[in-house]
Amino acid sequence: MNGSLFAAYLVTVLVLMLTPGPDMLFCLATGVRGGSRAGFRAALGAATGEVVHITAAALGLATIFRAAPLLFDAVRLGGACYLILLGLSTLRNRSRHPGGSVRPGAHAYRRGVATNLLNPKMALFTVAFLPQFVDPGAGSLILQFIVLGACFVALEIVVDGTVGLVAGRLADLFRRRRVRRNLNAVAGSIYIGLGVRIAVDR
Repeated sequence: MNGSLFAAYLVTVLVLMLTPGPDMLFCLATGVRGGSRAGFRAALGAATGEVVHITAAALGLATIFRAAPLLFDAVRLGGACYLILLGLSTLRNRSRHPGGSVRPGAHAYRRGVATNLLNPKMALFTVAFLPQFVDPGAGSLILQFIVLGACFVALEIVVDGTVGLVAGRLADLFRRRRVRRNLNAVAGSIYIGLGVRIAVDR
């Protein structure tokens, strides 16, 4: 693999990861609501969804989305509805401790996976972005694609995981009932905002 091209790729991905997007905001909201463990597990879930998107992009699913706009819109709106319902549920139950008797991290991973997978733009982004940093004259294209994808996922875990951990640490400082209500209200509002953003962003 071309060393200078690879370095440019890492810098570009890092800049992209540091720009707040749906995955980062989801990890932030989850950390605020459920603590550090939940925030980090949300990041792991989002990264798992990214692995699926990268694999799907390699198999041509993004091409299908481009050729079938109605399918793309159906998946996008499904993801938006999921986030909005999650936000409404959080607001409705904001006086309760997250997850009731169950550790909040128990659902954070699955929700992270679902949130990422239900954003079909990630598949389109992956198929448009990764090939720009593949050098046909530098060896196996499949191996280069795997390395680029692995670096993308690793950086997502580092950046979004850190956001989730820090949000959780800050939330751990405030465990009184009134503050917990406010934190849950913030988390619910972020979930709803993400859902609306995905629904209207074409």
